[in-house]
Amino acid sequence: MKTGIQATRRLRRATAIAVTTGAVLATGALTAVPAQAVTAPSIVAKGGYAMNNATGTTLYTKAADTRLSTGSTTKIMTAKVVLSQSNLNLDAKVTIQKAYSDYVVKNNASQAHLIVGDKVTVRQLLYGLMLPSGCDAAYALADKYGSGSTMSARVKSFIGKMNSAAKSLNLKNTHFDSFDGIGNGNNYSTPRDLTKIASSAMKNATFRSVVKTKSYTAKTITRTGSTRTMATWTNTNTLLGSYKGAIGVKTGSGPEAKYCLVFAATRNNKTVIGTVLASSSINQRATDATKILNYGFARLG
Repeated sequence: MKTGIQATRRLRRATAIAVTTGAVLATGALTAVPAQAVTAPSIVAKGGYAMNNATGTTLYTKAADTRLSTGSTTKIMTAKVVLSQSNLNLDAKVTIQKAYSDYVVKNNASQAHLIVGDKVTVRQLLYGLMLPSGCDAAYALADKYGSGSTMSARVKSFIGKMNSAAKSLNLKNTHFDSFDGIGNGNNYSTPRDLTKIASSAMKNATFRSVVKTKSYTAKTITRTGSTRTMATWTNTNTLLGSYKGAIGVKTGSGPEAKYCLVFAATRNNKTVIGTVLASSSINQRATDATKILNYGFARLG
């Protein structure tokens, strides 16, 4: 009888162990993912940073406070300054000047292919600025919203507004000497600072709407008053089509800047926003950003 009881107990223990082992095996795939995810990813970019957009809590850093060239990610601040103007009229029209066109040709810069003499709304210019990264659109906005009696004075004034905005955000490692990132040796920021600029800009509904748009077709008014349908502008931020929940923000590139990306995505009502600077290629900056986003969301749970 005693032997029978012992056998029954042994059987129960064996069954319990088997059930427990089965449960561990069944859930192993689930528990292994967070364990792996909390290991910070390795990225190719020289600098990287990400934070919880709601709280500002840091999620990832790599040389986050190292000053680097920003390329066209500079245009985030260009847009922020425009959108912060008092009594801003997004439907106000700007006449495209020859100087804007000459500028992009001279610098072999990315452009929205704006036509000299066309009247383009401020809203359209913002799309031309942020999607195809138009330096001609950036010039037009700087000329429109800077102060002064000459074009050069207005541009200088606008860049001053960009630097004032950086100071108002208490950014110690950011300075702009251009409206588009084609700097003169004194245009720099850091992954942390750029992320803070983007987070601030994302508070504006128009900015959010623009930077999450994959493509946009503007209809401008020609010199003769007719309507011109522009070639469609496509967003250079490839994450919008490849990363679930991606909502922005801006690419950048250049001989010194290499390949940059300020990025943001929302999943389960949580938004991770961040920056990679000086990556090695267009594809690599997207890969770097994807790794950081995945890591950020894993940390947020």
